Amino acid sequence: MNFSATLWGPMISFVLFVWFTMKYVWPPIQQALADRQQQIADGLAAGERGKQELEKAQSEVEAMLRDAREQATEIINQANKRQDEMIEEARAEARAEADRILAAAREEVEQESRRAREELRKEVSSLAVQASSQILKREVDAKAHQDLIDQLATQL
Repeated sequence: MNFSATLWGPMISFVLFVWFTMKYVWPPIQQALADRQQQIADGLAAGERGKQELEKAQSEVEAMLRDAREQATEIINQANKRQDEMIEEARAEARAEADRILAAAREEVEQESRRAREELRKEVSSLAVQASSQILKREVDAKAHQDLIDQLATQL
């Protein structure tokens, strides 16, 4: 057996196999590996961007919630302030109404008092006329002496 012929044949076959593999098989495998490596890198970068965007969104949500709470607090404070103002206005209106009613009642009492005094004066003058009529035993003409009666009534 020829040792060199058995050695050269498999060696040539092996070299042809390596060349064929390097020329036609290895580049698509390397390209697939590079593409897969790029996809993994892109996925990791997207995941990192997503994580950063999530953190940013969470901070924005927290800021919005904080602003909403502040606005709600401000609205509640304004509502409480308006409520206090309305209560104070109602109190002022009630006081004004009470003062008006009190003034009207005082005026009415004053008018009734004047009427009662006037009626009392008329009755007193009529009683005076009757008394003087009985004293004089004659009839005094009330119409003729009206000025005298009015003067007497004002003095009383």
